[in-house]
Amino acid sequence: MNFENFHIIKHPLIEHKLTYIREKHTSKKEFKELVDEVALLMAYEITKDFSLQEIEISTPICKTKSKVVSGKKVVLVPILRAGLGMVDGILKLIPSARVGHIGLYRDEKTLKPVSYYFKIPSNCEDREFILVDPMLATGGSAVAAADMLKKAGAKNIKFMCLIAAPEGVEKFCKAHPDVKVYAAGLDEKLNEHGYIVPGLGDAGDRLFGTK
Repeated sequence: MNFENFHIIKHPLIEHKLTYIREKHTSKKEFKELVDEVALLMAYEITKDFSLQEIEISTPICKTKSKVVSGKKVVLVPILRAGLGMVDGILKLIPSARVGHIGLYRDEKTLKPVSYYFKIPSNCEDREFILVDPMLATGGSAVAAADMLKKAGAKNIKFMCLIAAPEGVEKFCKAHPDVKVYAAGLDEKLNEHGYIVPGLGDAGDRLFGTK
């Protein structure tokens, strides 16, 4: 995919864990743990452009200057419900991050997103948003969620997913060229039902044990 704002995060541990996330015989418990771990590893990569500032601290030996993350406060925004499965892993790396929620579901007939919930912290323009959803399939829900964040005043948004389909990448990147998209894997296509092939099935069902 030749979009400047689309990035595949390549790392041996991510690829290893993603294999078992895809495996249909992976248990619910193992699936959730693996999603947590991959989300943490991906968050490490997508936050490496965070700005730093120098402060003075006191070590047990002496005073010295060292660096801390500066600038905008981070807000994680999972697209409900599957996006919730990625939040805990990221919070392990950024425990001070706030968590907003966007409720969207895909109409199985039209494949278009339907909104039912939206709650994020105030002062959006002063925050760094990380929008998360395990799947970027048709792209409809992700585009709608980014639209909602921008309408609320968000200026700095990144989108993170486990796997993406070419159709979803194209739709999202064209709709939001200013939003960087990070995926652990780019799959072959969507099937006639709008599911990613080879994919990993329904992430929400596998995370929460529903069918």
